[in-house]
Amino acid sequence: MSDWDQWRETNRENWDERVPIHVSGEFYDVEGFKAGAERLQPFELDEVGDVSGKDLVHLQCHFGVDTLNWARRGANVTGLDFSGPAVQAATKLAGEMGIDADFVKSDVYDAVNALGGRDFDIVYTGLGALIWLPDIERWASVVSELLRPGGFLYLAEFHPFTNVFGDDDLTMEHSYFHKEEPTVWDEPGTYADLEAETVHNRTFEWTHTISDVVNAVIGADLTIEFLNEHDYTLFPRWPILEKSGFDTYHLPEGTPDLPLMYSLRARRPA
Repeated sequence: MSDWDQWRETNRENWDERVPIHVSGEFYDVEGFKAGAERLQPFELDEVGDVSGKDLVHLQCHFGVDTLNWARRGANVTGLDFSGPAVQAATKLAGEMGIDADFVKSDVYDAVNALGGRDFDIVYTGLGALIWLPDIERWASVVSELLRPGGFLYLAEFHPFTNVFGDDDLTMEHSYFHKEEPTVWDEPGTYADLEAETVHNRTFEWTHTISDVVNAVIGADLTIEFLNEHDYTLFPRWPILEKSGFDTYHLPEGTPDLPLMYSLRARRPA
């Protein structure tokens, strides 16, 4: 087994185990979502715009909450994820909600073949996806192949600058720049339930700087329309963060602001 295969399978086992924890937990509040709660961020809705009648594919969709949120807003959605339990849970959730959605099990690098060569108006990638990818240039190439002329990539991500800090405070502990070898973590629980009892706790992750992502997108012949940074995040990344909404966290008032998330839109020329 190659290093890439080992990394992918280890990460997949981690995600497979956490799917039922996420589906049943308070963090995703599936019952609230089914009752109509909005799960996309206001900046995402503003920056993506009207999706009515658009064909949208969500790469690394987990168990489909964001995917189905776009469907509720009128998009024809397809979700893709490498976790079998996640795809099964997403399909089940779509059925319970009466939403016509297609979910496909595949590694993101194999998305073009797994989706049968289909193309889309929008490729959407949600928060927390890119750290699982060893090769950001290859990812951007896949995105470009999935887009029809005039279509666009929309990416919302946690800001890579936050990865330089430790988990306890804003002390710099890690390099900002991308390395080919992954950072190896061995941590129980999950961001959605820090106290959850888990077995598959080892993961392999990669930091992709803003310039890595921008240059990869440009290299895939996509035209960047904007890059925005945001001063809040969606989970208690450090103990000092203060909750400011159902799922938003800011640095305390009086503390200098930091970029905690960013968003980017890039279009394939018509």
